[in-house]
Amino acid sequence: MLTHLDSQGRANMVDVTDKAMTSREAVAQARIRMLPQTLQMIVEGEHPKGDVFAVARIAGIQAAKKTSDLIPLCHPLMLTSVKVELAADGADAVLITARCKLAGQTGVEMEALTAASVAALTIYDMCKAVDRGMVIEQVRLLEKQGGKSGHFKADAS
Repeated sequence: MLTHLDSQGRANMVDVTDKAMTSREAVAQARIRMLPQTLQMIVEGEHPKGDVFAVARIAGIQAAKKTSDLIPLCHPLMLTSVKVELAADGADAVLITARCKLAGQTGVEMEALTAASVAALTIYDMCKAVDRGMVIEQVRLLEKQGGKSGHFKADAS
């Protein structure tokens, strides 16, 4: 059942008024592939624009907080924790993991996915002058806990 559609098929925001406040958490991931020399420049801190990982981390955190402004029908949430981790993945990629938490009436999956996505977009923006062939891929929900639908964990791949 699509919860964002009313009986006449019109989009609307889901009413969560009567839902219980529960602890909720979501973890999402994104990966950005690039030339090995681009990754080396980032890891060695030689990018002329500064610390790419630090800027991408802040961008991801800010994006999680602004998710309801970006995605129609998402509830504005009082996030209690947003963590964005970035690490080299092999010789030619960065793996981004975003974790969002709150105690509330609706989940934080979209916030985690938005954080990971915007962190990847920020890396692309900062590095596009040296590597226009970067590819953002594997944006996905890894895990979510809490709420009526319970626990979800993605298959390893």
